[in-house]
Amino acid sequence: MEYLKAFLAGGLICLICQILIDKTALTPARILTGCVVTGVVLGAVGLYPALADWAEAGATVPLTGFGNLLAKGTREAVQRDGILGALAGPLTAAAGGITAAVLFGTLAAAVFPSREK
Repeated sequence: MEYLKAFLAGGLICLICQILIDKTALTPARILTGCVVTGVVLGAVGLYPALADWAEAGATVPLTGFGNLLAKGTREAVQRDGILGALAGPLTAAAGGITAAVLFGTLAAAVFPSREK
């Protein structure tokens, strides 16, 4: 049942993004940014954590989950460190994912060198 809930939630997020790609003039970069901002907003008002508790990886893995993580990190850091926590909180919360993206991106660039078309 966990897999089904994760598939439904993640699939619904992907479906919404695909419809936006197919039916609007929005660029993929704007749609991706919109997903992150949507996760931040839903996390800030407290709706995204309920979805993440229900769908687990289906809600935490997509970009909306990254936005929620940024909102959660900011909220916790502001409570702990005051207004200056708003600057470091999101980076601290997402440090593992950011580090993995940089590491694997560098590794992929080293293994698969670019070439002209």
